[in-house]
Amino acid sequence: MKIECGLCNDNIIRIDYKNKEFLRKFITSQFKIATSQRNRLCPKHQRQISNAVKNARYMALIPYTRMQVEKRKSS
Repeated sequence: MKIECGLCNDNIIRIDYKNKEFLRKFITSQFKIATSQRNRLCPKHQRQISNAVKNARYMALIPYTRMQVEKRKSS
């Protein structure tokens, strides 16, 4: 069974790691990268999303874990 990829249907070619709002759609509430079945992405776009999320985390645009968000709010 082939997965209907939403990004292929929208003709999205490049995924930018600086677009935080777009990347948050593909992250769970625990800030883990969601699976391709949940995201409904093809393997190509799932890899691109995964790499973009990892780059955004490295550049401190999105947090690695939920605890980082909670510590920031309590400070």
